Amino acid sequence: MTAWVGLTGGIGSGKSTAARLFAQHGVPLIDADAVSRTLTANGGAALPAIHAAFGEAVFDFSGSLKRDALRQLVFQSSEAKAKLENILHPLILAEIRVQQQQYPQTAYGIIEIPLLAEQPVFQSILQRILVIDCSEETQIRRTIERSGLTRDMINGILTAQASRQQRRSIADDIISNEAGLPELAAAVERQHLIYQQLFGS
Repeated sequence: MTAWVGLTGGIGSGKSTAARLFAQHGVPLIDADAVSRTLTANGGAALPAIHAAFGEAVFDFSGSLKRDALRQLVFQSSEAKAKLENILHPLILAEIRVQQQQYPQTAYGIIEIPLLAEQPVFQSILQRILVIDCSEETQIRRTIERSGLTRDMINGILTAQASRQQRRSIADDIISNEAGLPELAAAVERQHLIYQQLFGS
């Protein structure tokens, strides 16, 4: 039976890069954000419930979800956020479980879940949690470099996310990603070997 490791980290931590590096070692990778995007794409399974909960305001004339409008609504209202999570989380969990069944014989797999610390419901499908960790200043610098967002905008995102300490508190394993790609790749390789030993490959 495959063991599943939840991989998480804050914005700019390098979690997606780390996930890809694990995949390069042949480790199965499931991306919770990709599952969510599929559920909310045109014809996605979540759209009828989102339409029933939020109405026409978050859809355009063609019936496509206006993601920015929904994101703004959820950001402004904790009630709207809870309503959306109650729609999406069961659907995301169900789809992840379907994808997990595709890998019955591998030692372990990775599920990338960016907001794992904020959404503990996803811990029920995991055997272990790996946090990609770096300082807040490193997060800000990387995000400015890749996105062009201002420092104030990034600080707003950081405030809305779990703190570094909260993420570290749920971790079974931590990879520090303060340096560059070669150092991260080496750390992922070391962790991969540890998981192979731990989960019996």
